[in-house]
Amino acid sequence: MYDTDTICAISSPAGCGAIALVRLGGPNAIAIADRCLEFPKTHKTLAAQKGNTVHFANILRNGQVLDEVVVTLFRSPHSYTGDNLVEIGCHGSVYIQQKILELLIEKGARLARPGEFTQRAFLNGKMDLSQAEGVADLIASSSEAAHRLAMNQMRGGFSIEIGRLREQLLHFVSLIELELDFSEEDVEFADRSQLATLIGRIGAMLGKLLHSFEQGNAIKHGIPVAIVGRTNSGKSTLLNQLLREEKAIVSDIAGTTRDYLEDTFTLQGIQFRFIDTAGLRHTQDTIEREGIQRSLKKYEQAALVMVMVDPADPMEQLEESLGFLDDYAAESSPKRVLFVLNKVDLLTEAQIGQKLEELKKRWGNIRHFITLSAKLGIGLQELENQLVNLAGITQAGEQDVVVTNARHFEALRHARQALDRVVEGLEIQLPSDLMAQDIREILHYLGEITGEISTDEVLGNIFKNFCIGK
Repeated sequence: MYDTDTICAISSPAGCGAIALVRLGGPNAIAIADRCLEFPKTHKTLAAQKGNTVHFANILRNGQVLDEVVVTLFRSPHSYTGDNLVEIGCHGSVYIQQKILELLIEKGARLARPGEFTQRAFLNGKMDLSQAEGVADLIASSSEAAHRLAMNQMRGGFSIEIGRLREQLLHFVSLIELELDFSEEDVEFADRSQLATLIGRIGAMLGKLLHSFEQGNAIKHGIPVAIVGRTNSGKSTLLNQLLREEKAIVSDIAGTTRDYLEDTFTLQGIQFRFIDTAGLRHTQDTIEREGIQRSLKKYEQAALVMVMVDPADPMEQLEESLGFLDDYAAESSPKRVLFVLNKVDLLTEAQIGQKLEELKKRWGNIRHFITLSAKLGIGLQELENQLVNLAGITQAGEQDVVVTNARHFEALRHARQALDRVVEGLEIQLPSDLMAQDIREILHYLGEITGEISTDEVLGNIFKNFCIGK
């Protein structure tokens, strides 16, 4: 897939700003830049300068100064891509950015494809495929936890773990295949007991990585939290309090929210996606009924559910509206449910205790209850702490490996299936050639993660999701 074209792109965000960055990379990057630049007073050339240096210059178009720029020079192989790389810092006018890009194309460069700079870094051995995907995750990170995991992956933390597994397996598969060359001599080079021990260790590591995906996926995309309950229970008021803005319309009129509202907020370094749903009740209003159906679909997709309860609502009405919660009442359910008794500013301590007892009697298997006043913000901090605890996300350290990528998860799952066949083969004393095939399959799937084994189609699907200029 690698070509020798010199490519260019605007690497800073689209639009007007104080400064912008235009990137030029490839074998002819320095020569093309010299055709566009003029160094005032010194009359030097970029080609004569050392790598990792910064220079002030004019960029010329048709003999006229288009802009005063700062040029950073990186020489191969000491650059992000491994190629010669020139980065032009210009003023942030959209007009200037486009004219510089047009000028570089006129002088022999071509427009870069999405992710092509990072793709070249991978093809030139500057990073493996897992690290390249970490770059994309780092750009997209929107919380402290997501940033930490992306940094670890980009720096090779995940790759190192995968490399250790592959190295140990490669040693054994080479010994097993050596046995095949001496099959008539009935010799055994690979100690089966040592192989069983190794397979056990690798199985434990694969299990740990696969188990971490749920946590990693939640950190990367945000944890969906559905706010459900009957009409006028305070769902929209609570959403506004959590988001610190008037996102949802609040009214005393029942059924004000007729569709779901969704927004994100970061609590203690973890991103949550809060979903305010339409109030649950029987209604003849066609639009409100459709909103309730959409809300129930969002509820199904949520990992956390906050059930808002107005203490004035009779238990019969609550049972009627919230009966669907019974499927998720067990503590072992993957969906975590938190009952929120709202409007406690209007109740006495005795009334609060009585209502909680009624709720626990009806939904006793749901052990998470909290009281607050969404209107006054009473109990809000305790609620936020509860949400962080219920999210079940541990604070991963800098060295911890957490799987955040669905492609990695799928490869690990296939590797685990092949490893299970190796375990079974050891138990029934499967012939060496068949067992070697399963070990090679494990190596194949682990190699897919880091890009040691890849196809043009896989690379195309990965890098097309990058922004142009990265």
